[in-house]
Amino acid sequence: MIDLIRIPIFPLAIFPLPGEMVPLHIFEPRYRQLLDDAEKRDISFGIFFNHVNNTHKLGSLVKLESVIKRFSGGESDIIVKCIDLFEMETLHRTYKDKLYPGGDVELHNIDLNQPVGDKLQQEFNLYLKLLLITHAEGVTSIFNIANELSLDNEDKMKFVESGSEKRKLFLLSRLRYQTHLVLQAEKSKDVFHLN
Repeated sequence: MIDLIRIPIFPLAIFPLPGEMVPLHIFEPRYRQLLDDAEKRDISFGIFFNHVNNTHKLGSLVKLESVIKRFSGGESDIIVKCIDLFEMETLHRTYKDKLYPGGDVELHNIDLNQPVGDKLQQEFNLYLKLLLITHAEGVTSIFNIANELSLDNEDKMKFVESGSEKRKLFLLSRLRYQTHLVLQAEKSKDVFHLN
């Protein structure tokens, strides 16, 4: 039996992964109401990835991190952080008595404290070192690596839809490719001379 919960839904053409922070501009009255509820009641809400290729009906559960700017017309610029992923069973025109939509979803219950294997960690450390990025202390999850690689929405979907081992292979392949690009860029600095 699938455990479904009903959550507020904000359909958008973006697909943030757990741990990723995303800026949003809120202007429609129904989503201004959602922002008000997120601020006053500290609720999370779903960003449903509104794309024709989203056959698994994937979405991202997010929480409001901060309101960056409020405009005189009621619009706002905000930052949200993805805390989990979901698959949507049913989209409802409204959520309870609100203006904004709702959806019945099954959460993935992502654990960002689940460490990656040694091989993937080593490749990731090498990549960060090449970029002169200091690795933060603590556990590196598979989603930390995916977020660092700045995958596009299509690649994020492929990544999430694949199983655990395939996810690791996907990231290893991407890390090696990105590392190769960085090394090639470094080599090209010696070839070109400024005049």
